[in-house]
Amino acid sequence: MQINGVNIEDTFAEAFPMWMTRLIITADSLHWAQVAGNYTAGLAISVVGCSCEAGIDTILQETDTPDGRPGVAVLIFAFTHEALEKTLLTRIGQAVLTTPTTACYNGLESADRVKTGAKVRYFGDGYQASKIIGSRRFWRIPTADGEFVVEEAFGVAKGVGGGNFLILGENRLAALKAAEAAAAAIGTAPGVIAPFPGGICRSPSRPGSRYKNLRASTNAAFCPTIRTRLESKLPENVQAAYEIVLDGVSEQAVDNGMRLGILAACLPGVIKITAGNYGGKLGPYHFHLHQILKGETA
Repeated sequence: MQINGVNIEDTFAEAFPMWMTRLIITADSLHWAQVAGNYTAGLAISVVGCSCEAGIDTILQETDTPDGRPGVAVLIFAFTHEALEKTLLTRIGQAVLTTPTTACYNGLESADRVKTGAKVRYFGDGYQASKIIGSRRFWRIPTADGEFVVEEAFGVAKGVGGGNFLILGENRLAALKAAEAAAAAIGTAPGVIAPFPGGICRSPSRPGSRYKNLRASTNAAFCPTIRTRLESKLPENVQAAYEIVLDGVSEQAVDNGMRLGILAACLPGVIKITAGNYGGKLGPYHFHLHQILKGETA
């Protein structure tokens, strides 16, 4: 298959289940909501070395938030229910509570809920107060600019992590331009994030390492400077590659994000688009590139 002269390899991306949640963060201005969202997702790049993977999913208008203020929706993914609950408490308490004018609400309807706000309330040192609206309880914690409102419980559910594709370019500039276009396109897709810096990963990894204390190491087959020392996966006319990794609330969300990203990446100077998999041993979700682009998947 070729799109705009770019070869799309007949392969699949291998992804795996993760626990996820969705926060709605609001503030007096969109600027401060985005600041809180970015800090909440700070250093949440890859579960290889971080407690979670996170990013801003979408910008919310005043009509889309519980308190009628501008906001952002943040998706957070972790390998286990326990890890997600722990990092949620840390990130709301450290990044959202401290940002001027913010509030934080549950953005995921699920029967499985964690009472993160009920724990954050103790920062109020006894001066916190609760408010019940319908079936939802909120906590009001006094702050120096007024009060921080946080929902008592947040829904958690199973999501999909590790969707991916790799952009192989004739030079670094061409590959990077294509990766930037892919990341921008994925940013328009609901329910999916690309958690690496700017949505782009320059250091694709593989499970395991020759060093026993490492759980993952560089995917050397895509590194151009050492192509003569191993069995390289780079064609001779490729000088740079970038990986795009996606996490989503569902298979369909990842499928849609990958489709948009791949189509946007088919630019001049891109030789090939492929994906990372390990023969089906890493995870149960397989996103076949040709099927995605033909619209034959979820």
